[in-house]
Amino acid sequence: MKLTTKGRYAVVAMVDIARSGAGRPISLAEIAERQGISLAYLEQLFCKLRRGGLVASVRGPGGGYRLGREARAIPIADIILAVDDRLCADEEAATEEVGDCAIRALWRALAEHVQSFLRSVSLADVVAGAAIECEGAQQPRRPLQADAAE
Repeated sequence: MKLTTKGRYAVVAMVDIARSGAGRPISLAEIAERQGISLAYLEQLFCKLRRGGLVASVRGPGGGYRLGREARAIPIADIILAVDDRLCADEEAATEEVGDCAIRALWRALAEHVQSFLRSVSLADVVAGAAIECEGAQQPRRPLQADAAE
């Protein structure tokens, strides 16, 4: 799964709504200001998030967006897939470019693991700051510049 700027910003904006909303609609201008994201860009993303049922819009004074369903019922993968329509095509194209069947299988398996992980983490998990750990993750032993000098 290729994580694009669209996907990252959509997740950031959804976390913002989940944290700040408390049931009240949040304007895109508020999100744009807090997160440093262009209002025009957020408008594009929220059109897709609304179509995906992830947010609901509220019109009129005090209007904005609220979550379309409970945060615990929104997997992070759904947010990314709602805004990034190229995702499936890009994955298929990436595996087509590799001639070796074993390597294509490796990339497909990796994409499936990433998607599985993002399906298992809900918006509520992120908002709650649930510890998300990766098996085998290690801290770098020293800065990369030091490694390059050796």
